[in-house]
Amino acid sequence: MTLLRTLESRIEGLFEGLFGRAFRSHVQPIELARKLVKEMDDHRSVSVSRVYVPNEYAVYLCSKDRAQFAGYEDALRSELAEYLAEHARREGYALLTPPRVLLRTDDDLAVGEFGIATRMAPEDASAEDVAGLPEPPAEEPAHTMVYRAEAPDEPAAAVLTLDGKSRPLTKPEVVLGRSREADIRLADPNVSRKHAAIRRIGSAYWVADLGSTNGTLVNGRRVTRHELEDGDRITLGSTELVFGLPRER
Repeated sequence: MTLLRTLESRIEGLFEGLFGRAFRSHVQPIELARKLVKEMDDHRSVSVSRVYVPNEYAVYLCSKDRAQFAGYEDALRSELAEYLAEHARREGYALLTPPRVLLRTDDDLAVGEFGIATRMAPEDASAEDVAGLPEPPAEEPAHTMVYRAEAPDEPAAAVLTLDGKSRPLTKPEVVLGRSREADIRLADPNVSRKHAAIRRIGSAYWVADLGSTNGTLVNGRRVTRHELEDGDRITLGSTELVFGLPRER
């Protein structure tokens, strides 16, 4: 898994772990991450030997959208800044300072809308100094790009393949075992009644052993909990399943 994808999973998981689908019509953190990267790309400045990009990103949200991040705003800003830094590193961009992300309230924006203003802040303006400044008036500053949150599609499901047949993992947790109550029932006497579970956390999938008698193996190695990658072989008892990540639509 690439670092950018790992960061996306962390940003999605940070939000989904607290609120689930409660705010599906509001601005989503992963949308902010991807639009911040777009703004970085759109505001490149080419010098003789380097390509400079903004190092400060002010995100404007209406009060209702901003309220959904109240419990973890600092963590979100940190994750978004790390996402920008990794994108800059991959693209070979130059920054005056490490990227910093500020959240501001602007009630001229509707629920689901957000604005992003960028600038090249001087090197001597520390993140702490900027974060401690009072918020500017709610009027939208010049050169702020405004986005509307897209209606999210249901994500494509990952699959488990057994004996050539694929089973989509459409629930956040799918239990595997011999029990009639298991989501995917395995007719294998070496499999426990509730043997293991596949859990979706953000955009990542994990397999967790549920205290089985014979254990859970991924690619031949016994695991208690393991993040899955495309093509991983999961062995429960005498049964082997192949995990497949969802394909891009």
